[in-house]
Amino acid sequence: MRTLVDARAFLGIANFLNVVSNAPLLFVGAWGLYVLARGRPDAFADPMEKRPYALLFLAVALTSFGSAYYHLAPDDDTGLMWDRLPMSVGFMALLSAVIVERISVKAGLGLLVPLAAIGAATVLYWRWSILHGAENILPYAIVQYGGIAAIVAIALLFRSRYTRGGDLFGAVAIYALAKLAEVLDAQVYALGEIVSGHTLKHLLAAASVWWLLRMLQLRKVR
Repeated sequence: MRTLVDARAFLGIANFLNVVSNAPLLFVGAWGLYVLARGRPDAFADPMEKRPYALLFLAVALTSFGSAYYHLAPDDDTGLMWDRLPMSVGFMALLSAVIVERISVKAGLGLLVPLAAIGAATVLYWRWSILHGAENILPYAIVQYGGIAAIVAIALLFRSRYTRGGDLFGAVAIYALAKLAEVLDAQVYALGEIVSGHTLKHLLAAASVWWLLRMLQLRKVR
């Protein structure tokens, strides 16, 4: 079980900052869905291309609930599944979106459901492996880190059909900082015991998604 250094309670809420720092994820996920529904029509050459981003923003919003639930009483055996399940779907939705924009609209949209199903299956398999006494996190790790690697590789090899394509690298860089903050949870907290690395991870992850949302708000078809 992971040990999170900041367990301070406030207003009767245990692990307060690790819980409430999920609120920006809910906000950016909900705002992303609103932008897709009400945003500029010229941000997508085909309205069907909104589907991967809709699933991404929905997954981000659901991650905020799953993560807040987990952090109220951290338990890797049960609660963590609800944190990782929507997250894994979100990574696969973004991969689908990148394929749509840089390789093939038909292929990217056709892969959306299978990729999302694979992402969810890796979390369910991880949970099953725990119940059978032989935890195996590898498939989930491949979905997260392999998915990011695939996104970066595609972005480097294929030009986007839209402007602002470079913003994708900015989003990945911010998420990399989020993962670094997670690893340095205790070290960050030791710098004055104001905020932990894990809390910063939530905030940076939300910033990463916001960077993608900003890309959609500013871009145009080439």
